[in-house]
Amino acid sequence: MARVLDATAYDVAVTMTGGGSVVAVGPHEFLVTFREPVAELVAGFGAEPEEFRKVVAESGRHWARFWSTGGAVELAGSKDERAPELERRIVLSQYLTAIHCAGSSPPAETGLMANSWRGRFHLEMHWWHAAHFALWGRAELLERSLGWYADTLPRARGTAGAQGYPGARWPKQVGPDGRESPSPIGPFLVWQQPHPIFLAELVRRATGTPRALARYADIVLDTAAFMAAFAVKGPGGHGLGPPLVPAQESYAEVRASAANPTFELAYWSWALEVAQRWRRLLGLAPEPSWAEVATGMARPLVRDGVYAAMDAPPYTVREDHPSMLYALGFVPPTPVVDPATMRATLHDVLGAWAWETTWGWDYPAIAMTATRLGEPGTAIEALLMPTAKNVYLPNGHNRQSATLPVYLPGNGGLLAAVALMAKGWDHRGGSGAPGFPESWTVRHEGLRAWP
Repeated sequence: MARVLDATAYDVAVTMTGGGSVVAVGPHEFLVTFREPVAELVAGFGAEPEEFRKVVAESGRHWARFWSTGGAVELAGSKDERAPELERRIVLSQYLTAIHCAGSSPPAETGLMANSWRGRFHLEMHWWHAAHFALWGRAELLERSLGWYADTLPRARGTAGAQGYPGARWPKQVGPDGRESPSPIGPFLVWQQPHPIFLAELVRRATGTPRALARYADIVLDTAAFMAAFAVKGPGGHGLGPPLVPAQESYAEVRASAANPTFELAYWSWALEVAQRWRRLLGLAPEPSWAEVATGMARPLVRDGVYAAMDAPPYTVREDHPSMLYALGFVPPTPVVDPATMRATLHDVLGAWAWETTWGWDYPAIAMTATRLGEPGTAIEALLMPTAKNVYLPNGHNRQSATLPVYLPGNGGLLAAVALMAKGWDHRGGSGAPGFPESWTVRHEGLRAWP
């Protein structure tokens, strides 16, 4: 089949097993159907058959290397009948994130499968796509896109400077060159700002300090400089906003008064402490303003014994992301969060939430919180919760809707959560896999502990 795209001309050949057939249903749309439950489809692009054979051979060598290195988790022998399903999700998520999320720039939420969000990628999702690579012994796959921050650092500095801040500001949605895309919500989101620090720290722990410092120090230090200046000192400590939109975007309409979201307060504190550690490793003196903000963040609002989503009306809306939970779980322990209050918040959320409004990465994020709180049974129930947004299709796609047929933050989040549940984190007491109940048999290798 001959194809022409502007000045590019190429041939496409498709072979199939499983009784497959292809029907053209539009000018650039083809419907592939199979009569058998197991099928293979191979598409070859190019005019030279020899080139296609070379691609097939190199692909075979690549995947042999991929599956024989990095992390692995085996759940055979577990008494829980859901263990094979979780194993299936783990294996397929490794494959899907490797082909969709390991490029030279942060990926779109649907990777290379579909043109989601009008072709943009979201920096708030980069952590969920790629952080797990470092935790699963494949830090080099994360570093491919982590280098994007170094390439676009001048523009991020320009964004911060234009707004009167030092350092570098990373917006929510940008183009490949780092330019911010117009949005009524994006300019008010800040929870993506600490992501480069977290990702760089994971790479440092996985590949060694000298190498990471040489590559990513400017990213970490400039990101932290903006964060410290962005926080506003008030009577209750250093706060965030207003204006602001939390990770839980349900509060977009009240962005002019939104302030001090629980998740962001903890994430700010932890990331600034990490940046101070990088200063020490670089032989630099601690930055007093960073220390003041990190240790003096305002404490999250507690209402009726549980954390509110933010410290302004309407405080907590029970839809979209239950983001207050992620202040302990996704974020390692900080003085900002009280574990007992977070435990109460966890069970309050699990008791009543509009699950149909959540997103695929919420379920592994909740499992992270339960794991950090020492509730492995709750972690498993959250990770495998039978809801529409937590479905993993036979091909591994975490489908959200007809317009988001594959949602890779769910796949990447699942792998990050499983690493925490199986390997644990620094200075954790006890042995075994902290996120799995005793009825589960967990064997793993090649995983790295979380911070």
